[in-house]
Amino acid sequence: MKFENSVIDLIKKRTSTRTFESKEIDPNQFQKLESILKDINEDAVALSGIKAKFVLSSFINLDLKEEKKIGTYGVISGAKNYIVGIVDQDEKNALEFGYLYEKIVLAATDLGLQTCWLGGTFKKADFEQNMDLAEHEKIAIVSPLGYKKDKPRMMEMAMRKVVGANKRKPWNELFFDKSPTSPLTEKGAAEYAIPLEMVRLGPSASNKQPWRVIKDGECYHFFLSRTKGYGVAGFDMQLNDIGIAKCHFELSAESLGLYGEWLENPPMIRPSDWSYVCTWKAEK
Repeated sequence: MKFENSVIDLIKKRTSTRTFESKEIDPNQFQKLESILKDINEDAVALSGIKAKFVLSSFINLDLKEEKKIGTYGVISGAKNYIVGIVDQDEKNALEFGYLYEKIVLAATDLGLQTCWLGGTFKKADFEQNMDLAEHEKIAIVSPLGYKKDKPRMMEMAMRKVVGANKRKPWNELFFDKSPTSPLTEKGAAEYAIPLEMVRLGPSASNKQPWRVIKDGECYHFFLSRTKGYGVAGFDMQLNDIGIAKCHFELSAESLGLYGEWLENPPMIRPSDWSYVCTWKAEK
């Protein structure tokens, strides 16, 4: 996927927006994003092997009261357009789903549009009645889409404070050198310091930041440090978060001329309370 702006700048710029201007999205921007979704649905989804699709939905014809019901459940305000991620009822690959959905989020950011990942908190029924879903399909993730209102509501500011939306765990809690007991420094990460920092800056459900990475030579092993008792039945939100991390790492690395491939190559040394997910093996 090609971006007009630096993907590193886009990752830094993207924030979760919950208060939107009520104005319509520029038709050119909307069409460009529709084209991007078409390409992802036709190519990337098939390549990943997941049973999923991504669509843009507009609730423009609803009255204001109903619009708020669908778009907010007390959280989102002013949004008339949504990016809707749909999966088969039996689809369990939340990793690749999150990877592809974050590409769409960054594409929207590149077009000057704001978004907000919504997983377990939106009312699926409100969307389902406005979508042409097959019996075997369900909605996994949605995001409002539009222009950020200059002054956010008090509720939005309070929510961001409660979840610590702007706070990120330090490097020594996320990234490790060969062993989970040996923290990796930015100096030790060398040319991969920026891709790892882009992982650190990624959004995650309730800002849990469940990604852990162990560097071992040319390999970067990605793990899920799951929060016990946290999650949404039917869709693994924390595995989805690792998909976001994978997206940030790959896109920022390639933008710096750092190439590699994703493998299944778990290391010998790993904590029992972490789940191995995937490995990036850098080209020499």
